[in-house]
Amino acid sequence: MSELETKDNRRRNYLLSVRNLPSIPSVTKHVLDLLDDPMTSTNDISNLINKDQALVARVLTVANSPLYGLPRKVPSIEFAILILGFNQIRQIVLALSMFDTFKNEDSEYWNRREFWEHSFMTAMAAKAIADDLGYAKTSEAFTAGLLHDLGIVVTQKYFNKDFVKICDSVTNKAVSYEFAEQHIMNLTHQEIGKILCDRWHLPVNLGQAIFFHHNPSNNDENLMLSAIVHLADYTTNTLGCGSFRWDADIKLDEKIIPILDLGSREYVDNFIESYREHLEEQLGSLPF
Repeated sequence: MSELETKDNRRRNYLLSVRNLPSIPSVTKHVLDLLDDPMTSTNDISNLINKDQALVARVLTVANSPLYGLPRKVPSIEFAILILGFNQIRQIVLALSMFDTFKNEDSEYWNRREFWEHSFMTAMAAKAIADDLGYAKTSEAFTAGLLHDLGIVVTQKYFNKDFVKICDSVTNKAVSYEFAEQHIMNLTHQEIGKILCDRWHLPVNLGQAIFFHHNPSNNDENLMLSAIVHLADYTTNTLGCGSFRWDADIKLDEKIIPILDLGSREYVDNFIESYREHLEEQLGSLPF
């Protein structure tokens, strides 16, 4: 068997393994289904969330954090839904359920908090950038930012031997993570993340944004969302607000500058810097 055939077989096995991963968490699916139903009422959502007291406590922690800057304390799920709206509650529940689903133990190459700090900060940066650029679907930007590196946590949890090999290669051979992923797995975390999104029947735009979050200008179908997530990812690492070792050498895809109508590289640098205070404040109020 040739080396190419061996790689193809290994890739096929990985894809099959990824497709056999657990389904989307049940509470998340129920909440997201309700939020997608135009007939859903505030009581429907609050009754479901209130069945999980741990989830209630954490949703209220987020709702009362500086992220939303509300002038008064949010005492209940019902009030949180009324004040924040369905889309914001959707974001919070998705973020918290993802954190609970992938409970990976810390190890030499894995720091669970570092990963989720980066994911959550990228989500918040994506939402803020979407707001400022007039992108209508800010909740979509938040979710794409949250899940953009989902393939990494999946690799660490379900393909740990190869995860360690990848990290060893980066550490000892000074190669990039992407090169090591391709060499060892013939599959990148971008591809794994998209596969999982497809399995969970999440919106196509979301899977595409995850797949293209390192090179958004290659996405012919939804440039704007991919570009926002890429810029948010770059922003968190550039400002050191939720930076992540896998992105230590991240480079800005400068083709997104005209896509986002940001004028010049100098303007982009100033635009990114304008988020520093906001993101630093959010970093200190994360719900985990």
